[in-house]
Amino acid sequence: MSLTLRTISRQEHLAFINSRPSASHMQVPAWADVKAEWRSENLGWFDASGELVGAGLVLYRQLPKIKRYLAYLPEGPVIDWFDPRLEDWLEPMLAHLKEQGAFSVKMGPPVVIRRWDAPVIKDAIAKKQAKSLREVEASFIEPRAFELNERLRRMGWQQGEDGGAGFGDVQPRYVFQVPLADRSLEDIHKGFNQLWRRNIKKAEKAGVEVVQGGYDDLPTWQKLYEVTAERDGFRPRPLSYFQRMWTALNTEDPNRMRLYLAVHEGEALAATTMLIVGGHVWYSYGASANHKREVRPSNAIQWRMMRDAYALGAHVYDLRGIGGSLDENDHLFGLIQFKLGTGGQAAEYVGEWDFPLNKLLHKALDIYMSRR
Repeated sequence: MSLTLRTISRQEHLAFINSRPSASHMQVPAWADVKAEWRSENLGWFDASGELVGAGLVLYRQLPKIKRYLAYLPEGPVIDWFDPRLEDWLEPMLAHLKEQGAFSVKMGPPVVIRRWDAPVIKDAIAKKQAKSLREVEASFIEPRAFELNERLRRMGWQQGEDGGAGFGDVQPRYVFQVPLADRSLEDIHKGFNQLWRRNIKKAEKAGVEVVQGGYDDLPTWQKLYEVTAERDGFRPRPLSYFQRMWTALNTEDPNRMRLYLAVHEGEALAATTMLIVGGHVWYSYGASANHKREVRPSNAIQWRMMRDAYALGAHVYDLRGIGGSLDENDHLFGLIQFKLGTGGQAAEYVGEWDFPLNKLLHKALDIYMSRR
């Protein structure tokens, strides 16, 4: 297949994304407005007949003092990753990005390599059989993903560092997802473990009400988020980031981003953000108060979001990042434990890949990032 690549308009890019069953929320044109500190470009691949067959959002981060850029395609581009002629897609992209002043390219193919069903992981934890997901026999393996990895290596791409659970600007290799397609809501609820079902019931009995919020409720979100950041020891994003996210994403599509609040006796005890692209729904950010945890607002809010995702016709509810460790002493173990209760699946993506267009500057960036 003969492919050509050029810059496309946001409208062309969005029309292409809308024609797909799903794509990452980081590959919609409006994500460029969320990441306002990066320069952006919309790329399109065209076949011989002139039809748009692939698209990618590129974010450019400038190096201090010189006009050279890191070009980043988070969870993208949206192309045919299993095409045996993958070079036809990636070589024109590298040439174009080099012309734009990129010294290094980072991308994240949205390709799952392995999946583990919740019972398999629970069993491994209970029997202390494994210290990491990689040591547990997968419930599903995608052979073509291994071929993709090999092909990328041969082309000179280098596998990036594991993104942990996806805090910051590096995307997670491991995520936790609840499949919704071809299941009833009753079936999804039955898939929860006993503790989750009990906690959902507890929240209902206590009178926890989950409501959809709007832009004006973002300051309430921010207070809970800052409490969570202090409790869990991470640096919170400012309120302006979430306001920008809301405005950018919902201007592009009025149902792209939602805010949920779990309210008890007139007080918001938990809040979450949800992102929607086609049939893929993400639980994006979550926050909760330090008090009244016994009324289980976090379980109530997740169940409401899953039900709403199901009503939208989504095929997957994505709880985003988890760590790959099954060690109970690992600081991210609580995250996988909480998400396991939904009865979904852990999924491993092929991870992020780097192509150094200028090896010296690429190495300098590596050193700089490791010192941050």
